[in-house]
Amino acid sequence: MAPGRSTLELPSLALLLPPLLVLVLANAGTAGAAGSVRLAGGLTLGGLFPVHARGAAGRACGALKKEQGVHRLEAMLYALDRVNADPELLPGVRLGARLLDTCSRDTYALEQALSFVQALIRGRGDGDEAAVRCPGGVPPLRAAPPERVVAVVGASASSVSIMVANVLRLFAIPQISYASTAPELSDSTRYDFFSRVVPPDSYQAQAMVDIVRALGWNYVSTLASEGNYGESGVEAFVQISREAGGVCIAQSIKIPREPKPGEFNKVIKRLMETPNARGIIIFANEDDIRRVLEAARQANLTGHFLWVGSDSWGAKTSPILNLEEVAVGAVTILPKRASIDGFDQYFMTRSLENNRRNIWFAEFWEENFNCKLISSGTQSDDSTRKCTGEERIGRDSTYEQEGKVQFVIDAVYAIAHALHSMHQALCPGHTGLCPAMEPTDGRTLLQYIRAVRFNGSAGTPVMFNENGDAPGRYDIFQYQAANGSAGSGGYQAVGQWAETLRLDVDTLQWLGDSREVPPSQCSLPCGPGERKKMVKGVPCCWHCEACDGYRFQVDEFTCEACPGDMRPTHNHTGCRPTPVVRLTWASPWAAPPLLLAVLGITATTTVVATFVRHNDTPIVRASGRELSYVLLTGIFLIYAITFLMVAEPGAAVCAARRLFLGLGTTLSYSALFTKTNRIYRIFEQGKRSVTPPPFISPTSQLVITFSLTSVQVVGVMAWLGAQPPHSVIDYEEQRTVDPEQARGVLKCDMSDLSLIGCLGYSLLLMVTCTVYAIKARGVPETFNEAKPIGFTMYTTCIIWLAFVPIFFGTAQSAEKIYIQTTTLTVSLSLSASVSLGMLYVPKTYIILFHPEQNVQKRKRSLKATSTVAASPKGEDAEAPK
Repeated sequence: MAPGRSTLELPSLALLLPPLLVLVLANAGTAGAAGSVRLAGGLTLGGLFPVHARGAAGRACGALKKEQGVHRLEAMLYALDRVNADPELLPGVRLGARLLDTCSRDTYALEQALSFVQALIRGRGDGDEAAVRCPGGVPPLRAAPPERVVAVVGASASSVSIMVANVLRLFAIPQISYASTAPELSDSTRYDFFSRVVPPDSYQAQAMVDIVRALGWNYVSTLASEGNYGESGVEAFVQISREAGGVCIAQSIKIPREPKPGEFNKVIKRLMETPNARGIIIFANEDDIRRVLEAARQANLTGHFLWVGSDSWGAKTSPILNLEEVAVGAVTILPKRASIDGFDQYFMTRSLENNRRNIWFAEFWEENFNCKLISSGTQSDDSTRKCTGEERIGRDSTYEQEGKVQFVIDAVYAIAHALHSMHQALCPGHTGLCPAMEPTDGRTLLQYIRAVRFNGSAGTPVMFNENGDAPGRYDIFQYQAANGSAGSGGYQAVGQWAETLRLDVDTLQWLGDSREVPPSQCSLPCGPGERKKMVKGVPCCWHCEACDGYRFQVDEFTCEACPGDMRPTHNHTGCRPTPVVRLTWASPWAAPPLLLAVLGITATTTVVATFVRHNDTPIVRASGRELSYVLLTGIFLIYAITFLMVAEPGAAVCAARRLFLGLGTTLSYSALFTKTNRIYRIFEQGKRSVTPPPFISPTSQLVITFSLTSVQVVGVMAWLGAQPPHSVIDYEEQRTVDPEQARGVLKCDMSDLSLIGCLGYSLLLMVTCTVYAIKARGVPETFNEAKPIGFTMYTTCIIWLAFVPIFFGTAQSAEKIYIQTTTLTVSLSLSASVSLGMLYVPKTYIILFHPEQNVQKRKRSLKATSTVAASPKGEDAEAPK
């Protein structure tokens, strides 16, 4: 069948037996016979190897593949020689072979593989030979019967193995591949006669996912050659990464089977659409890998991409030849293998004389030594030297064992061990084949193949699971640049994978001899105190959002507010207690109020002492001694409240603040109110009658004053009973925009309004007193109490009018506790000082420094004064001038 011809559907292939298939097989057998290696034996194994590359321009086959083709084919011949020479393995049975070239093309490989089933087809058609008659009674010519192939070693490419496996399963011929790794071949329902000594790409994909995660990458692109190997490998990688989480695929690009000119430049441009995805997972054949690297170099992107190559790249030199600088840092994976010393000795001694069984060896000889054989039948120009036949592999040419040689040998031995076990079971005591194994049943042989377990050529166990897959064991390499200390660069082993990854990150080396793993991330990690705000639909991409204000980072996705009594740490990764402050004795804010209070108390004490000592003098008597002492007591309490406002809040201090904050002002203004009211009533009554008004005696005045004061005391006592006092820490008062400036304020449980409420009654008395002072402004000038009281009340009103905006205007200030306390205490002290200064300092001055003026005057200026003089003990009489 020609390469360009369409193949038959495999189910139909089984149904069209034997007429049509016999003709196809006859043609295939003729073609195969012209290009195969044959070894005679009692049991024949088939072999499929990519001796030549895929042909171009309509040709089936192209250039010779020295390593992947000839090395592997010779490995099977070497293994057969070893098996046949082993007296313990298949005694009396010689294994033969028929080895075919697949030309790296699945359709051509199918053509070749059909020759493996010729014996089976002809066996089914033997009954029709009696019906064949030639003219004249001449017996028909009978061709030599084809070998009966019991099992097949191969193929290499997954696409070829899939095509061949679909045919071999129809005829129950077991197949063991040495290089096909497509996960699709693990489907035992479709490829039940297929096994392999290499692990499937699902293991390889898992290993590559583990590598990506170990490198700290979470955003990568995939690149696959069109076909089963590349597409299924990438599909397995994507699926495993999705299930494992933490790795996102930026782009999945497929390289066409027949790429057009400029195709690889387009691939690089597409990869650069997501430049942060520097990690490129590549499941591609050697040619595609090489052309991708060339395109990256042409785009001047050397060092940008971080390649992670599958086993098709492995530790091969050919994909990176002359492209080493682009490949620096590439991490590649290869099924765990070892170099087989016995094969090296065998292959390096092969020559044209001792290796005539390999029909492609002469072509290999010419290719390997760059010469021409005279008998090759090809025309050579003068520049090509003639082969002498004395050349030696490894001496006159470079030689390095191909990576899959070990697996070819293991595949042959797996079949040999299975046949040995089958022979022992079916032919006990027989040397050579017995009728039970002639012919060999493929289904029975498959069972023995799946049951084998032995140490392979590299000393590692060879076995198969229920799907025919070998266990996953990989070596991990990195291509490193040469440096002066380490000599030449190349592939360096950096780890291994056998169900779990062991990667020596310290030995990794990147472009520029850097030891730091380059990033391949959609988004850089967020800093401390920042949360990830995910991009919709791309779980590996996010924006970093700061946990600002009073929020802290709970986890990588969440910010939460700190509790009310705490503030975030400097980097917003946690919370810490908010410092607690209060107005202390040493605070600069406390100095002015305390100074005023001390001076005021000193002055008040001086006045009281002076008044007590000169209690019976005219000035003291004229000022109204009883109310004066009450008023001075209130002034003293007003000064004393400053110390309570500065003291550390506690239950006792808070109770004292509630009680005394309004008590001093209430006493003062009750006394002043009583004074102004008495003066006003006396002079108003004097205008109409000589009869004095009621309740103007000292006792009545004290009763009125204490009655007015009792309202304040009763109110405070009720408040203390309903809501017992205690100290609190207010974290809202100084909860500034900047958490670093936030403070908790230790204070009494008094709000601004409740504080003003304490003073509210006093302010009412003050306003009423001021009204009476205004009404009494017309009293005779000689009456020395009215006008000072008026000036006192006017000034006090001005002080408290200034206090209100200052007090409430600083409610949002960070210094509120200090400003409000200072404003309140200073206002109280000033109002007390005004009363003390205007009402008592002049009198005290006269008493102390001008005693000659402290005498009673007999003169009366008004009729009203006679009424005053008639009052008990002469209180409020005109003092001497």
